[in-house]
Amino acid sequence: MADIDYFFATLSPYSYLASTRLEEIAAKHGASIAYKPMDIVALFGRTGGTPPKDRHISRIEYRAQELVRQAAKLGMEFNLQPAHWPTNAAPSSYAIIAATQDGSGDVGKLCHSILRACWAEDKDIAEDAVIRDCLEGAGFDPKLADSGLLVGAETYAANLEEAVDRGVFGAPFYVTPDGQRFWGQDRLDDLDAHLAGLMG
Repeated sequence: MADIDYFFATLSPYSYLASTRLEEIAAKHGASIAYKPMDIVALFGRTGGTPPKDRHISRIEYRAQELVRQAAKLGMEFNLQPAHWPTNAAPSSYAIIAATQDGSGDVGKLCHSILRACWAEDKDIAEDAVIRDCLEGAGFDPKLADSGLLVGAETYAANLEEAVDRGVFGAPFYVTPDGQRFWGQDRLDDLDAHLAGLMG
């Protein structure tokens, strides 16, 4: 069992804003991470959430302001209206699943590069060429984009079921072995403090 189960979506702007801070926190505590990409829209439907496009205008406007504020606070490039969003998140998620099983590169770097491609580089993360570039940049064989599609689909679906069963309702979402849940990139400091006590 991993020390941190990380539920996220490759289309989630808040997962992008988490950047590589989870990996930095895990390294500090010697903690392992289980990467669990999931279908965020399906998760909303299963847990009482509403997709961004269907929310009340007050929520839509606040989300727009908050995303820009958080990106500026973190010093991260960010496009509030990326050219290819929403898009099909399954191919990029399957690639992450295949990379996790392969283990030859840096999965955290792969996740961030895919999220960055969407939210800062105006690339379509459903395109094979984009996924291959992200895989190669993170130290993986680009051919992983074509392998394990059946396993990827099964794992992607299983991640959603596990998320629902474990009380996950958004992304990014972090769950520790003692059942503590942390939702959002702005809760990483709390996760850090909890791990200090849990693993120290």
